Amino acid sequence: MTERLNAFAVTLAQLNPTMGDIDGNAAKVRAARAQAIADGADLVLFPELFIAGYPPEDLVQKPAFQAACRAAIESLARETADGGPAMLVGTPWVEDGRLYNACALLDGGRIASLRFKCNLPNYGVFDEKRLFSRGPAAGPVTVRGVRIGVPICEDIWLEESEDYENVVETLAETGAEIILVPNGSPYARDKNDVRLSVAVARVTESGLPLVYLNQVCGQDELVFDGASFALNGDLSLAAQLPAFAENISTLRFTRHGDDWRCAGPIAQLPEGDHADYAACVLGLRDYVAKNGFPGVLLGISGGIDSALCAAIAVDALGADQVHGVMLPYRYTAAHSIADAGELAGHLGIRYEVLPITEAVTGFETILSGIFKNLPPDITEENLQARTRGTLLMAISNKTGLMVVTTGNKSEMSVGYATLYGDMNGGFNPIKDIYKTQVFRLASLRNAWKPDGALGPAGEVIPPDIITRPPSAELRENQTDQDSLPPYEVLDAILQGLIEREEPLDQIIASGFDRETVIRIDHLLNVAEYKRRQAAPGVKVTARNFGRDRRYPITNRFRDKGEGLPVADETLVSRGSRASIDAFEG
Repeated sequence: MTERLNAFAVTLAQLNPTMGDIDGNAAKVRAARAQAIADGADLVLFPELFIAGYPPEDLVQKPAFQAACRAAIESLARETADGGPAMLVGTPWVEDGRLYNACALLDGGRIASLRFKCNLPNYGVFDEKRLFSRGPAAGPVTVRGVRIGVPICEDIWLEESEDYENVVETLAETGAEIILVPNGSPYARDKNDVRLSVAVARVTESGLPLVYLNQVCGQDELVFDGASFALNGDLSLAAQLPAFAENISTLRFTRHGDDWRCAGPIAQLPEGDHADYAACVLGLRDYVAKNGFPGVLLGISGGIDSALCAAIAVDALGADQVHGVMLPYRYTAAHSIADAGELAGHLGIRYEVLPITEAVTGFETILSGIFKNLPPDITEENLQARTRGTLLMAISNKTGLMVVTTGNKSEMSVGYATLYGDMNGGFNPIKDIYKTQVFRLASLRNAWKPDGALGPAGEVIPPDIITRPPSAELRENQTDQDSLPPYEVLDAILQGLIEREEPLDQIIASGFDRETVIRIDHLLNVAEYKRRQAAPGVKVTARNFGRDRRYPITNRFRDKGEGLPVADETLVSRGSRASIDAFEG
């Protein structure tokens, strides 16, 4: 056996593609391959559907898009005639009239082989069964004499069942020596532990080293955190790439008997609140940059939600691309105005104060005839919010800056927000962050600045904003707790209702007041029409609104909290039951 066959180098291209920018993504492929050449690599691995961007949704059904992706792959293939490293590049691919989620092996000036995704995810944020045809569980491809197994993302996530193939087992049985997995795996809190457990299961079954390569980017609501890694056949961690940042690293495998081993860089990954904050920053940064906005605009109220969003915006874009506006009315407290100004000063952003009294009074005058003999109510409060929303959108139209909306998940859950008012905006970095976590993230940011953040270090959010009871300041002496239970209680109930879909009786039995739980469930149900009209925002939980939790607006079903009906097992045949061990990929 030649020395060449005892050493094998793989360059991992953990990169940030842009959806639909086929030429730009191809340029990233070329740049990564140039680095791989300098590193003496044999193969370069790119993430799932990299040439197109992931997930492409219905864009991938356009024949012109399919043809452009194919043309880019063919062009890249011809460039490998220079004798340099081969490439595994993810792409949509049409063959025999069927569309596949494919990975193309480019080598020797041609498309040397194609592998098609076998297991198509159809849960959570994924709907690939509607878009792609299922590929066969094929054997390995050969690169420089080494047999490489190429399962694509979901191909390692699901156990074998009636509907799913154990692709890694098939690869091991057909002679694969190293498993390379291109992924498009979106971020959610604690997702790295889940990915690692899945990879460990596949390595345990096969005895083969496995490389898990993930893309890193924001794509609409989804954030992909990278955090690629490699495991040796003995389950030892061979390499860990960083999270939330592009990285190109070359892993050098050496043969020891019949086994391949490698050792690479081991990066420290952020966890918990640190990771959620980093996800919010990356999600906002890519949404703004990839959609061509020159910067962002947001209302600075002196409250904690807008303060946290301002800090995220500066960390994502830099102070020169963030414009804050305070829009006070008669109920705006002096300390709110002072805190908003202090926040803007700490962050170094452009900041203006535009009183709205004249505008609100004007609306009230116009409506006085129609509202005659009707008592004041929430309508007048909403006029204030909608006046602010109108002014922010006017500034946005004039400057091109995108309005950042600042409602948290607790508020979006129960409808504690005003349509066409504080809900106005193009993107919301904290849409999937509960209020209790908003407080934690604000305190965290004062004590820690994430890697790659463009904002200042040190205390950026005035402590008074964090400690003061939150208020919409739409009437005299108003606080959020006038309308809602304490956020610690509210968020715990909401997590049961949303994240775990628990019956009301189960939540009540865990120690919560029955009437409170029933009321919160009612508010959650009736606010669906508001959420359907809300701006997109970063997903950080396992079940965000829109991508994961998709409820009908018109819906009369209600859990009445009166005990669950007992199922009649005699009506269900055993043959009708199916069990699939599914993870979110």
